[in-house]
Amino acid sequence: MQLLYSAFQEGGEVMYVIAFFSAISLAIMIERFFFILIRYNINGPAFMAQIQKLINAGNVDRALQLCNAAPNAALSRVLKAGLSRANESERKIQDAVDEVALEILPKLQKRTNYLQMIANVATLLGLLGTVMGIIIAFKAVAEVDPSMKQTVLTKGIAVALYTTAFGLIVAIPCMVAHSMIAAKTIKIIDEIDEYSVKLINLLVAKKHEKENEG
Repeated sequence: MQLLYSAFQEGGEVMYVIAFFSAISLAIMIERFFFILIRYNINGPAFMAQIQKLINAGNVDRALQLCNAAPNAALSRVLKAGLSRANESERKIQDAVDEVALEILPKLQKRTNYLQMIANVATLLGLLGTVMGIIIAFKAVAEVDPSMKQTVLTKGIAVALYTTAFGLIVAIPCMVAHSMIAAKTIKIIDEIDEYSVKLINLLVAKKHEKENEG
């Protein structure tokens, strides 16, 4: 810890800017992982299989109760919208599903791209620190008194190396987190697209079946 603190101090002013972006990225990662992996997530195939079984049994109310048991999951909210219009026309079912999907999709995707941006900014700030360190080192060679040359040169090299390292330390986790969150988000969206269409087709087929029986 002492070594890390010392390296941070020797890295110069750019280190504080990188640290600021590091704090922002950490907050975004925690928030996004919570919402995408826990709050909005559900086992899509298993959930849809249960819904399909209940609809085939003519038990739409139980299917709605199943959706209510997972009120925050993105897929259950979309399917619930369709189930609530089960006795209406295909158009109305589609509109209900689309309305909820359009409400949820921005919530799934918001802030995730900031992680990629912060990764790029942290890398560039590390590069900026490297350039500043090299400038300090060149000034040591060209302008500083020989008795101070070694000290200033060492400081310049420290600024160059520490800022580059710290920028990468922030950027790499941001890129990994962005990839993981984006992949999970795409999976949830794909499940919404697939299972909402299956639900609509199932409800319409069931409605036609009842009409033919009548």
